[in-house]
Amino acid sequence: MRRSDLGDLIAFLAVADERSFTKAAAKLATSQSALSHIIRRLEARLGVRLLTRTTRSVAPTEAGERLLAELRPSFEDIKAKLAALSELREKPAGTIRITATEDAARTLLWPAFERLLVQYPDIHVEVLVEQRLIDIVAERLDAGVRIGEQVARDMIAVRIGPDMRLAVFGSPTYFAKRPPPKSPRELGDHECIRIRRASRGDFYAWEFERNGRPLKARTEGRLVFNSVPLVIEAAAAGFGLSMLPEHLVEGELRSGRLVRVLEEWCPPFPGYHLYYPSRRQQSQAFSLVVDALRWKSSP
Repeated sequence: MRRSDLGDLIAFLAVADERSFTKAAAKLATSQSALSHIIRRLEARLGVRLLTRTTRSVAPTEAGERLLAELRPSFEDIKAKLAALSELREKPAGTIRITATEDAARTLLWPAFERLLVQYPDIHVEVLVEQRLIDIVAERLDAGVRIGEQVARDMIAVRIGPDMRLAVFGSPTYFAKRPPPKSPRELGDHECIRIRRASRGDFYAWEFERNGRPLKARTEGRLVFNSVPLVIEAAAAGFGLSMLPEHLVEGELRSGRLVRVLEEWCPPFPGYHLYYPSRRQQSQAFSLVVDALRWKSSP
C-alpha cells in the first residue's frame, strides 16, 4: 500500500465520523478543498461513491458503510497498539473515554478519578454521561458503566460497586390518606410517579421478586419525570409512590421524609460494572483506571 493510500483512508474515516468536510478538515489540519480532492481521488480509484453530499450533511453510501466496517476494527487495533507503547514511558499516559449514568459517574467514577489523576498527571479521562445504552465500540469509547445485568456477554465486566436494591417509597402525608400496599399487585390502586426512559421513550418497569418468583407491577399516575431529583421531591410532597435504587433515597428514608414499603419484594441485584471489549489490548493507563475503579468489599 502506498503512503498516499493510507492517508486517503484516514481522510475518509475522518469525514465519515464527523459527517462534515469542515470539521474533518479542522481535525486533520488541512483545507476543506484539499480534503474534498482526496475523497474524490479515493472514490475514483475504487470506482464507487463512498459519501453522499448535500448542502447540509455528509453521510456514507452503502459502499462507504461497508468500507467503514472493514477499516474501523483495523484502525482501532492500531490505535490500541500505539497506546500500549505508553507502557515504555516512565509515566503512564493516555486518554480514557468512558460512558456512565449520572449516578455512577458521581458516586463511583469521580471519587476514583479524583485520587488517580493526582497521582498520574499524564492520564486524561473523559466521562460521557448517558442514561441510554450505547455501543461503546461504534462510539469509539474505551469502556462503559452499567449495572451487571445490562452488560453484554461478549464484554469483559469488572465489578466496581456493591450490590444494589430498589426501594418503593412515599411520604407520611400520602400514607395518611391511603394505606401502604402489602403486595405489588396493590400498586394499581395507588398514584405512582413514573420515570420515562430517554432511550426508548417508554416507562421503567416496576419489577419485583419474592421467594424466587418475579413479578412486574402495573403502575399509573399523573406525574412522569426523567429526573431523579424531581421524582424524589414529588414523592416527598405527597403526590404518590415511586421506585428508585435505595441509595438514591437513603437520606430521605433515614430522616423520615419518605417511608419505604414492599421491602421484602426488593432483593439485591448486581450493582455497577465497568465493561469493555474482550479483544482490547490494555494500555498501562487503562489498566490503572480499571484497578482504581475495581470494587473492594469491606472485610
